[in-house]
Amino acid sequence: MVEPPAPGRAERRWLEWGVASRPLAGEPESGDSYLVEWFPGGALLAVVDGLGHGPEAVAAARGATAVLAAHAAEPVAALVQRCHEALRGTRGAALSLASFDRAARTLTWLGVGNVAGVLLRPAADGGVASQALLLTGGIVGDRLPPPRPTVVPLPGAATLLLATDGVRGGFAAGLPLDAPPSQLADRVLARHGRATDDALVLVVRYHGPMP
Repeated sequence: MVEPPAPGRAERRWLEWGVASRPLAGEPESGDSYLVEWFPGGALLAVVDGLGHGPEAVAAARGATAVLAAHAAEPVAALVQRCHEALRGTRGAALSLASFDRAARTLTWLGVGNVAGVLLRPAADGGVASQALLLTGGIVGDRLPPPRPTVVPLPGAATLLLATDGVRGGFAAGLPLDAPPSQLADRVLARHGRATDDALVLVVRYHGPMP
């Protein structure tokens, strides 16, 4: 079966993103990686943290993102299982995924390990409502618990942040929802990045239903 082409630039205006990252001092590359992959009807976002740092962590992270890119339209639980099989024999990784379904107006997310996820939305009182990704213990490629994805309705605009453990907790507090994702990613890394590990933060802005 021939799949339909991925959406063009004009069809992608419902979603924008920005990323900020840095390797541990002294390392040429970061073992933290990310993916933004469009597929017909939606988009897959992922952040992968190869365990530890250095070449083995880089290899694990790249292995996971390659698998995700090749199968982006699949359900997130199936994607985690694919990554688990692909990373056997490697150092392994922590992994969080978020799949947007444009027609259903939903986000399905899943996390194994310690890649934190936070979803921010305007609250009825004018403030910001925050929802955290439920993470399960384990290591993709070594010890994988039963995947437990969560489906979140998206009736309107929302901002998603995914961050590796090289970013300290509380990173989503006080963020302005009207700032561009790239600025938010830079701000989070500058204020909350740890000097003792690779660090990466991916910020995704969902603009809500669009014609």
